[in-house]
Order: sequence, then structure tokens, then C-alpha cells
Amino acid sequence: MLEYLRNASEKPIAKILITILAFSFVGWGVAEWIFGNVTGDSALVYVGDTDVSAQRFNAEKSRELAQMTREQQRAVYTDAATQNAFLQRVMTKLTTQQMAENRADDLGFVVSDHRIAREIRDFPEFQVNGEFSTFAFDTVLSNSGYSEAEFADVLRGQVLRSMVLGSMSVPLKVPEFAITAAYNARYAQRDIKYATVKYSDFKVAEPTDEQLRAFYEQNPQIIPEMRTVSYVMVPADMSKPDDYDAAYAIALKVEDAIIAGEPLSTAASANKAKYVSLKPFAHDNRPVDKVLTDTIVAKIFDMASGEDSELLETKDGFVIFHIDEIKPSHKAEFETVKKSLISDWKHAEQKKQAYVRANEILVTLNQDNKMDGKTATVSRASGAPVDVLVATFRDKVGENSIVPGSDAFYVLHIDREIAPKLDTKKMTDLRKELQNMSATNIMDDYNAFLIREYPIKINEKVFNRFFVK
Repeated sequence: MLEYLRNASEKPIAKILITILAFSFVGWGVAEWIFGNVTGDSALVYVGDTDVSAQRFNAEKSRELAQMTREQQRAVYTDAATQNAFLQRVMTKLTTQQMAENRADDLGFVVSDHRIAREIRDFPEFQVNGEFSTFAFDTVLSNSGYSEAEFADVLRGQVLRSMVLGSMSVPLKVPEFAITAAYNARYAQRDIKYATVKYSDFKVAEPTDEQLRAFYEQNPQIIPEMRTVSYVMVPADMSKPDDYDAAYAIALKVEDAIIAGEPLSTAASANKAKYVSLKPFAHDNRPVDKVLTDTIVAKIFDMASGEDSELLETKDGFVIFHIDEIKPSHKAEFETVKKSLISDWKHAEQKKQAYVRANEILVTLNQDNKMDGKTATVSRASGAPVDVLVATFRDKVGENSIVPGSDAFYVLHIDREIAPKLDTKKMTDLRKELQNMSATNIMDDYNAFLIREYPIKINEKVFNRFFVK
């Protein structure tokens, strides 16, 4: 192929995949240390009848890592949730690409060596003084970890995908009537009249115990499940292999001691690790502790009482959790919440009286077409309380209704609709917005078709070595 490139003379027609050359494999060794290595040609997933190999996944993973900043790499190396999200992103990219290439194959699309040669000759990285350089070509590919054949395959796949998906990026013309309808719906105004009946306008007496108990039966307060947790921590700079290995060795000793039956505090003390005992906390109200990430808390609340977690990696070291006690969620005793119930009961009673008054106003409005209140010309975004605006453009012109709010009821009459004046800029912006929405919908539909046509099947044995923690 290289000989062919040397002899090719046609002017290139496109610049594809330039960005894939802008990386090195400096992060390769660290990435493999973090993620592990999978040898052989085992498939990670199958896309239709085609597999995505572990080797291909590792190569793409390393390219993505090399393009990250040090801080981004550190987050991937040390945080399990970030690492998993990164791996999922790489896998999504590869499977999406493979689906498009499978479709190209089924459609009979072919990219010749002649086409690939023309594309390669146009890469700036392969040129010296404006001309293709064999030395630059060999050097860049060598530094990138590609052979000539591998790079040609990558480029061929990109061209095939562009053949399949290129039509999806062509701007879609939206009918003028649809644009006009959307414009009128978005920018039209309405004349309304509404009366406000505030809950706070109604006075209620202090409730009796009997009333409070009845109210509490209908509105019980549930105390969430509480967990008492302790953990042992082996701190480490997880971005440094030596620190990682040293801490891991200590963590294994701690884990062995715990498995042998020693309490976490004893195992921590014997190995000079950090022991922490946390006060009881709920899932949605955890204490301030950097170890308690969303992922860790979810795991804690999935464990049984008295259970120890496996050895877990965090961005600050290795940790093992123990569930000391679980107090299930339960209904609070009436006497403990009695005082707080008073204001809730009063608010509920005021709301009942406000609704009765609002209904009286609505009856009068329906019968006599009369109502004291505010008149306003409103848009979808301004001119009245939000609850009123929503009802104004949800209901039909001429309708009367009661609109509930957080602290009041509104009796609403929709008088008339005012067509918007033509604004050329707004119309142009809306046309572009609708075109983009249509293109997105088409792409989503086509992606759904590809997923149905080329279903993804996971090779669990290999896949779990990358994604299951």
C-alpha cells in the first residue's frame, strides 16, 4: 500500500480522521495497569454478526485517554464511577461505529485502496513542504501504534460510516405552515381576567388533638431507613503505581484480618490504617465525608446488617465498609410530630375554605359573566403567576376554570387570543430550530433501526473483566 501511495498523484477529496493522529501512547502503560489487560482475540461484544474485540477496545481506550488532560486522566484512574462512565463511553462509540459499518456492508458499499490512498495523501501530518512524505507517514504511524494496514482499516471504516450516515446531516426543509403554526403558538398572547383567592386570607382556630390525630392518619410522617456504618481506610495516591501497590498490599492484610473475624477497628489498628465510625444516617442525608460518594452510598444501602463490603477502590485509597446497624423506615409516633402537625393542619383547613370561596366565584362567573379581579395581556412566559400562565395556554379561549397554586386558588377567564406580529429574526431562528429538531428525530429513528437490525450481545466472561466492579 505504501508503494501505491508513493505513486498516487490524484488530488485528495476529503480530510478525514485528522484528530485520530493527534495522540501518543504515553498513557498506555498506566491505562493497562489501571484497567487490566485482556489477551487473545476474545470478543467483548457482538454487534450483529460482527465482534468488537478486547484488543480493539483497549486501543480505542488508550487513544481516548491520551487526548485527556492530566486531571481528567486522574479522575478516570482513581474514581470507579468516572472510570466506568469512561469505559461505557468508549464502548458506545465502538458499537455505534460498528453498526454503521455493518449497514454499509449490507448495502454493498466499498471503499477502494485508491480512495484510501487519496485520502491519506491529504493529511497535513503526512506532508512536508506541502508534499506527501514517506518518512512523516512512517513516523506518525509508528508513534501512534498503527501499522499501515490498521490505519487503512480505520480510515476505511470512517469513510464507510460517512456513506451511511452522511445523508442524515443534510439540512431538512421544514414546511412553512409548520413554522408559522409553531411561531403563532410560541409568541401569541392572550387577554385574561383572573381572581386570586389566597389561603392565608382565611382564619382557622387551633386544632384539637382529635382533629390532629385524624389529620395525621391521612398524612403520616415516615422516618426513613437509618444505617450506622463504620469503615477502615488505607490512604494512597492512586495515580502513582508504587503508592497504589503498597496500599493495596496493606489493604489485603486488613481484608484478611476482617475475614478471619477481627473487628474493623482491630484490623485497622494492627495495620496502621484509618478507622472511622459514622453516626446513623439516611440515604438522602449522609454525613460530610469524601469517602461517601453516590456510588458508595448506594452500595451501603444495598448491604445487610452485619455485612462487610469487598475491598473497594476510591480516589483516595482502599476502603472496606461494615454495616453496624439498620433501623427500618417507620411511621413517626404522633406525640413526636404533634407540634409540627399544627401548621400543616391549619394550612390544609385554609386551603379547603379557599377552594369553597373560589368555587363560589366560578359559579357567579359562569352564571352572570361577572368577576372582580385583574385583567392582563399575557405571553407564555410573563404577565401572571406561572400556574395561571400554564392554564391560560392549555385551555381554550372562552373557558372559565379554577387553577390551583401553591398558596392560592385562581379563578381564570380566558377572553381572547392575540396573534403575534411577524418578527423576521425570530422566524429565522425558529426555522433553524425546527430543522435541527427534525434532523435529530430522523437520526434517533435511524439509530433505533440500526440497533434493531444489528443487536448488541455481550460476551459476559470478557465484558465483566472491564465493567463489573
